Amino acid sequence: MATKRKRGHNYKKMSMSPKEYQSFAKTMEPPRSIFANCIKAFVFGGAICVVGQAISELYVHLMGMTQEAASNPTVATLILISVILTSLGVYDKIAQWAGAGSAVPVTGFANSMCSAALEHRSEGLVLGVGGNMFKLAGSVIVYGTVAAFFVGIAHLILGTGGQ
Repeated sequence: MATKRKRGHNYKKMSMSPKEYQSFAKTMEPPRSIFANCIKAFVFGGAICVVGQAISELYVHLMGMTQEAASNPTVATLILISVILTSLGVYDKIAQWAGAGSAVPVTGFANSMCSAALEHRSEGLVLGVGGNMFKLAGSVIVYGTVAAFFVGIAHLILGTGGQ
């Protein structure tokens, strides 16, 4: 390794191949338990569902809505809670612990949108927030729409679709 002097600092020039770097980076990663991560994701994802069901029951019992009518405001409430927690910096801390359990439900989708909006707000509403808000969520929307299209076609062909 060659040592170079630049502006009073000594540093060593390291040259590694990408393969060597990958193996070095792997040794520096903290060990992860797949089983523990799956349990955390299951528990937290389930907890989000329990909270959603509790909110739905509140709409049904306190506001006299039917279960079907309560579904839309329940989703909106979960999104609002997620956006508030993201804005306060709490959701990201939860997501670090919960992993996919916080990313898969609608709350994770709202978190990705809100995070991008907050990150680019200094660039303005149109080019900053509007232009960057869908960078992460856009792929979810595109592939979700395409998947729904093909499932709809399959239902049509198989004759299993509802009326």
